Amino acid sequence: MKVSVSTIAPAELDVDLLVVPVNLAGKAEIGAAIGLSGKLFDAALSDFSAKLGETAVFYPEKKFQSPRVCLAGLGDAEDVTVEALRRAAAAAAPSTAKSGIETVGIVVPDCKDGAEAAGEALAVGFVLGHYRFDRYMTTNDQPVNVPARLVLQSSQADKQVRVGAERGKTVAEAVCQARDLVNLSPDEKTPTLLSKAIEQTAKKSGFTAVTWDKAMIEEEGMGGLLAVNRGSMEPPTFTVLEWRPDNAMNDKPIVLVGKGVVFDTGGLSLKPTKNSMDHMKADMAGAAAVVGAFQAIAKLEMPLYIVGLIPATDNRPGENAYVPGDVVKMHSGKTVEVLNTDAEGRMLLADALSYASSYRPELVIDLATLTGAAVVALGNHVAAVLTNETDGASDRVDQMQRAARTSGDRVHPMPMFEDYAEQLKSKVADLKNVGDSGAGTITAAKFLENFVSYPWIHLDIAGPAFLDSPNGYRPAGGTGFGVYLLVNFLLSRASGRKSR
Repeated sequence: MKVSVSTIAPAELDVDLLVVPVNLAGKAEIGAAIGLSGKLFDAALSDFSAKLGETAVFYPEKKFQSPRVCLAGLGDAEDVTVEALRRAAAAAAPSTAKSGIETVGIVVPDCKDGAEAAGEALAVGFVLGHYRFDRYMTTNDQPVNVPARLVLQSSQADKQVRVGAERGKTVAEAVCQARDLVNLSPDEKTPTLLSKAIEQTAKKSGFTAVTWDKAMIEEEGMGGLLAVNRGSMEPPTFTVLEWRPDNAMNDKPIVLVGKGVVFDTGGLSLKPTKNSMDHMKADMAGAAAVVGAFQAIAKLEMPLYIVGLIPATDNRPGENAYVPGDVVKMHSGKTVEVLNTDAEGRMLLADALSYASSYRPELVIDLATLTGAAVVALGNHVAAVLTNETDGASDRVDQMQRAARTSGDRVHPMPMFEDYAEQLKSKVADLKNVGDSGAGTITAAKFLENFVSYPWIHLDIAGPAFLDSPNGYRPAGGTGFGVYLLVNFLLSRASGRKSR
């Protein structure tokens, strides 16, 4: 989909469908503002409440250039937010289902975050609103018509709108890439196949990706990853991503780590199927988010040195599967008593976090569908964010929360008090891999903290990474949560630096 900006008046804009975002406060004046009038418009407007996500399509008089108009609700808030614009644009996307709609225009309303942010939000929402995963459908009763061109109509600040729209399209496409990876059938994303998919994305996008095989993983001593892999017929992989432009503002990299458990049965601590194991093709959503973020980072030519680490395996009860009671020597040299083989994500993440120290990073961020406790605490709309309580801890969390507000990938902080570490003490090893029944999200993060020696942010995305039913511009299935969050966080971090 090509994205452009036009200053031509809405009534004269030559598109197949014109989308007009409307909030309750501006509903009465919208006709005069864009040149709409007549009985058909009055009838459509009278039935339209401007509720967020509501749409109404009608066919205006011939003097209006576009043959179809879609009113898209922004809600009753007087100040239009980027989240409202994303939701309105996504809600309007199904209105393009009719064949013959090749060009769509969207009128850019005033937004409290500025014209650039408005252009970005509309492009993101519209692209994400068209997302469908139909790879395995042999028949499709609801085909999706994706327009070839999106035109954002702006009476002023068109340059800012254009910059935002291009960035929004790039980020939304990266989110869709992450969604596709999560939604793939498990037999199509073994660790080896996942690594090949990452390498293909790297080649297309312009970053590098190198995959270690099992022998290299063994040589590096990644005991946690190898332990989880013992029950599998497929070998593990460890993929290293890198984006290092000539104009990078940082010498020490920012490292992104994504949990890549391509399918999680729970191992010998077997999961129940309904609403548990049947969702576990999504247990590599952290890895997918890192891949999507790298795609956007490279295409946006972000001036930062960034490394990605993706340890990948499945977790199955076959072969010589690791068992409760095993003591595993990790990459760091620490020993872990395994009490639950379903607490596997932290085992391979711990090895990746330990390896990350070899880069002497300025910051490491990991993303993982790590604990069901995060879903219990925060539901499916918000991810947990935790950080080690070192210098700058509150600033790190604040930066991530700001990125969450602008991206719509919402996060909420949880504490990391040292008291929680008591639950992880073992009588036979340095650590246990699980704590007591309470505060599971926090104790999982405290476990990981044992393997970091640098500023670190942990994102437990178990809730919002995979949905049973759609929510706004997030579909059922893989949502791509974390891609936009990371991109906004990194863009903000780059803008706060001085060029070298």
